[in-house]
Amino acid sequence: MTATDPGNHSRLPRTGKIPYGGDYNPEQWPRQVWDEDHRLFTQAGVDTLTVGVFSWSLTQPAEDVYDFTMLDGILDRAAAEGRHVCLATGTAALPPWLAKKHPDVNRTDFEGRRRRYGQRHNFCPSSPAYRRLAAALSGRLAERYARHPALLAWHINNEYSGVCYCDLCAEAFRGWLRARHGTLDALNDAWWTAFWSHRYTGWDEIEPPSALTEHWRGPDHTAFQGITLDYQRFMTDALLGCFTAEKEAIRAHDPDTPVTTNLMGAYRPLDYHRWAPHLDFASWDNYPPLDAPPTRPALAHDLMRGLKDGAPFWLMEQTPSTTACRDVNPLRRPGELRLATWQAIAHGADAALYFQMRASRGACEKYHGAVIGHSGRDDTRVFGEVASLGRELTELGAITLGARTPARTALLFDWDSWWALEISDGPSRLVRYADVVHAYYRAAREAGADVDVVAVTADLTPYDVVLAPVLHLVKGDLAQRLESVARRGGTVLATFLTARSDEHDRAFLADVPGPLGPLMGIRVDEWDARPEDVVQPIQLGEFTTQARLVFEIVQLCGAEPVAAYGADFYAGAPAVTRNAFEAGEAWYVATALDQPGVDHVVRRVLARHDLIGPYADHRTVETATRVAPDGTRLLFLLNHTQEPAHLTAPAPATDLLTGKRLDQGEALTLDPLGVAILRFQ
Repeated sequence: MTATDPGNHSRLPRTGKIPYGGDYNPEQWPRQVWDEDHRLFTQAGVDTLTVGVFSWSLTQPAEDVYDFTMLDGILDRAAAEGRHVCLATGTAALPPWLAKKHPDVNRTDFEGRRRRYGQRHNFCPSSPAYRRLAAALSGRLAERYARHPALLAWHINNEYSGVCYCDLCAEAFRGWLRARHGTLDALNDAWWTAFWSHRYTGWDEIEPPSALTEHWRGPDHTAFQGITLDYQRFMTDALLGCFTAEKEAIRAHDPDTPVTTNLMGAYRPLDYHRWAPHLDFASWDNYPPLDAPPTRPALAHDLMRGLKDGAPFWLMEQTPSTTACRDVNPLRRPGELRLATWQAIAHGADAALYFQMRASRGACEKYHGAVIGHSGRDDTRVFGEVASLGRELTELGAITLGARTPARTALLFDWDSWWALEISDGPSRLVRYADVVHAYYRAAREAGADVDVVAVTADLTPYDVVLAPVLHLVKGDLAQRLESVARRGGTVLATFLTARSDEHDRAFLADVPGPLGPLMGIRVDEWDARPEDVVQPIQLGEFTTQARLVFEIVQLCGAEPVAAYGADFYAGAPAVTRNAFEAGEAWYVATALDQPGVDHVVRRVLARHDLIGPYADHRTVETATRVAPDGTRLLFLLNHTQEPAHLTAPAPATDLLTGKRLDQGEALTLDPLGVAILRFQ
């Protein structure tokens, strides 16, 4: 379903500063409004516009008719104003005529109902009509605009999402399975179909797992995890196939301009690691709940950076003020937008873009925040903050462009494990993959460690510490590569419900934790699961913490106990262990510790490698390091509280935002929600 793997090298648009601007939809407005928009863009320091995201019905009003009049005007005006354009193909929302003329483009939902025209992200990825017409439109756009002076990057589709269960997808799934498994015998073994009389004797007997087949209480309740796991992989590849078809159509006319699509961070339905090699550069849309801790968007930033082997990414969308799609949509308080933007740059963003530039007058996003409101004023608080930040970015210039993060700590992130864990029956549906992963990421970040969030296939040789929380599936040679980390003196940390199954979600025919048993020096014979209100006290030396949800009962096979359960019949059994493995160590956390407990364990691991940062005691001050291509080292300091943070400079440095020179040990105060960027001498 995908094109030949082109490798994972990154190719970013070339600019002289961080691109600043965002989604612009002038097709919604009369031409006289465009003049005022561009005046305000200049005032705010906006130099980059994403255009055409939902323009299919305008650029192709009928199957055999193309009309580029509107886009011509938009791009020509941008070029005249000296602005860049990230040009979208507009294929995320079908035009009504396409759904009417080719009904197979409409999706079939989880309940087996063929949808009718409406909304967006409304196409079947296996529809020949959709693929043909979307690729044709992309090719026409590239043919027309490849050499346009405003063109900076191509933006295919928009926020790929959704699942289809139609007959076309069923047939495509069977073809995907033939390519993956080869024979029905291999497929039956992978899916363990001897269970419940499911052995398949013909490919045409296989149905997509839906509410009509293997699921009974929703998408996460499936009788056969192997079938559902493969369908999620298939749907990732099916949507990726749509992307690569459009990219190939663009490349036929434009071999040079970088191509991307806007991803959505830790988005469960699509395995972005499978997409990464096909993106010229990663970009994503950052809309965290405003009550989320700052480590939630930081984790997503680092995950996106990790897609392209640590290369910078683009922050393609963020709201300047408020979202509109949630039940309650709080407003960003003064200073929060600036802090969120600098946080993205600190973690590797080489662009800072908004959704949206001017507020929509109608439909479901009329309440969504915008740089320019319905009245077009330039004296609002939001516009003032956007303009002020635009000036800061202009003054910063190009120093952060291309800068990378010199992390020595890796966190393994695996969509297969996410899917497999949360569709499994037992031991507890209350365990959420992203929450556990975030707990360990948060502990490392708040201890001051830079963290690379990487795929399980990544090269682990640069890292002293590898965190592998709830890595439910262990695939390929991962166990051997983790052993190599410890063998050369590094530390590996794994948790409960790690290494339970192989790539097909079949349990290992070995003691838990399967192939990680020798490294961890333990075995797990039993496990208990309890409701969330059942708390186990855990004694970590002099430190007492709590655990919930899952309690694995560990037998020591060479490891030493670090913490013990304090209640129930397994009181005194190890809850946290450490195993010496040649020159290194392996830690195993057998239960869902609370955040203070996770913090304690992770800090002990990091301390062994001198990875505790100088501001680790200031838990509300986030630190992140980037190293520019010329070797310049930049330390970002971000204060996530409404109180001043009093620090000292760790070495002679200059604050790039104020120009102030600091000696080692000199006092440094971060204002509430304040930011400093220290360039070391």
